[in-house]
Amino acid sequence: MKSVVVHADSRLTVEEQPAPTLSAPDEVLVRIAYSGLCGSDIPRIFASSSHFYPITLGHEFSGHVISTGEDVTDLHEGDAVTCVPLLPCFQCEECRQTAYSQCKHYQFIGSRRSGGHAEFIVVSRKNLFKLPENFSLLQGAFLEPLTVGLHALKLAGGCQGKEVIVIGAGTIGQLVIQAASALGAKSVTAIDINPQRLALAEETGASHVYNSATCNADDIRQQTHERRFNQLIVETAGTAQTVALSLNIAGPKAQIALVGTLHKDLTLDVATFGHILRKELTLLGSWMNYSSPWPGSEWRQAIQLFTENKLSLEPLIASVARPQEFIREVAALAGKPMTGKILLDMTGGR
Repeated sequence: MKSVVVHADSRLTVEEQPAPTLSAPDEVLVRIAYSGLCGSDIPRIFASSSHFYPITLGHEFSGHVISTGEDVTDLHEGDAVTCVPLLPCFQCEECRQTAYSQCKHYQFIGSRRSGGHAEFIVVSRKNLFKLPENFSLLQGAFLEPLTVGLHALKLAGGCQGKEVIVIGAGTIGQLVIQAASALGAKSVTAIDINPQRLALAEETGASHVYNSATCNADDIRQQTHERRFNQLIVETAGTAQTVALSLNIAGPKAQIALVGTLHKDLTLDVATFGHILRKELTLLGSWMNYSSPWPGSEWRQAIQLFTENKLSLEPLIASVARPQEFIREVAALAGKPMTGKILLDMTGGR
């Protein structure tokens, strides 16, 4: 089978590898259709942060079932599925308390083991979510990043009637913007430093946009003054500056859901830290996208949003490319963030 392989020197190659086969009764063989590049994959490629090399990345993929182990009775050949990349042990105390994302002995597809940037993959049944009939496989490849945002909204008790502010309008941020608008937010504000992302946010559901490269926290706070109560701020950019911005612009008793992963130390000055106390802010750490019953209501909610045509994916996609072109698109990033989702197209195999 063809596989896109990442090497330790940030080199990507298309390689012929043995096709995987079933080796356990709970396993499923999947022919992959689409597999997305995640923002978390970029440092694995360009900053030597993968657990091992060479590696096949990819944890945002969809495809069709080819065959199943004898213990799998609810999936059949031809069924459309999407990846649920975390595999908890389901035995540790964290798992018994349904805190699956805090499992002490987990595996993760496309990170701690090879992933979906290939023609085929074998995974546990628990790592697959069955898609409804006639559901788009391209939509299926977006299910995992969508559930990341939906998990944050769930932790915040939903967004109905809230003034939602999304800081960071990358793929997850854009999906949160659309989802919050569809789920009854009173208003949705997008903040980013990229004018293209802000223009896209306006197209897909944001009622207000601010460029934090040209507007400082005081400016944004003043402009959002009329919407300062019942705020839910969702930080998805994962930088020290945007976390501080979240605290500085927050209104009284705001909720702040921290989704983005920091890669550098965060230092808060006295005034910024004081906002947490004086405004009585609620900080919510949001890690991954799972709840009980496994894999969680976020996944079912994501399906509902798609089937109700509440989300628009086309504006979020930079490219859908076969392996060699996919490699060129990824290499051109040179370690920088994507401006739109890059997807590997394996529907033609090569």
